[in-house]
Amino acid sequence: MKSSKKNPAVNPLAKSFLTPVSRSTLTADICRKLLSHLIREDWTEGERIPAERELCQQLGVGRVSLREALKALEIMGMIETRLGDGTFVCRRSEFLSRPLLWAIAASDLTEAQELVEARQLIEVELVGFAAERANGEDLQELQAHLKRMEDGLKDAAAFLEADISFHLAVGRAAHNRILQNALQLIRNLMQQWIGETLAINGVAAEALKQHRQIFDAINKHRVEQARAAMKLHLDAMACYLTDKRNRNAAAKPAKTKVRHSRR
Repeated sequence: MKSSKKNPAVNPLAKSFLTPVSRSTLTADICRKLLSHLIREDWTEGERIPAERELCQQLGVGRVSLREALKALEIMGMIETRLGDGTFVCRRSEFLSRPLLWAIAASDLTEAQELVEARQLIEVELVGFAAERANGEDLQELQAHLKRMEDGLKDAAAFLEADISFHLAVGRAAHNRILQNALQLIRNLMQQWIGETLAINGVAAEALKQHRQIFDAINKHRVEQARAAMKLHLDAMACYLTDKRNRNAAAKPAKTKVRHSRR
């Protein structure tokens, strides 16, 4: 089912704040200039920014330098590129969060357990609110992500994207911006977790079944059933994650000490 949301049209003439960039440290200067416009909301959340060709012309720079700057902004969580659609401004809750998340994301089992606990705390409550408050548009969006998961069962990248999108859509359906922003803050860690578990044979099909159960409870506005379904899903996926990381840790060769002979 297609979403009723439409991408806003971009009028390049209306965006006259773009001016040529000096060539001292070009990529950094482009990045700083675009960053300032994003922070000032010259482009708003969800807006599509001009295409590379237009940006190059308005900024007076080459495509290689521009692409490097755009890549840096995407890593920072300021913008996202959607294949075939263009480049869009991310939600402000994502701004500057990704480097921090990457810095704390590691394979350590203690950190994995902390992520499991954080997801349980946030997402079980969010899905309960979603079951109470989801409207027709929210349900359509959730259904669309389920359909994408079904279509992506043989495409790991497509399934991963649909999976994380479903969880974020549940957050929006809860209509609590503070909790939704909390979920956004662990988005990249969630993506790492989901990506690891989906690499295990058979997990994608199981995850799809559990997502359907979550949606069914939200659709019927059954709060406790929704919470139970989300907890079951997160528990099951956490077991896969922990088992996989335990096996990986056990498979690593032990470090041997080098002994120096005395002469």
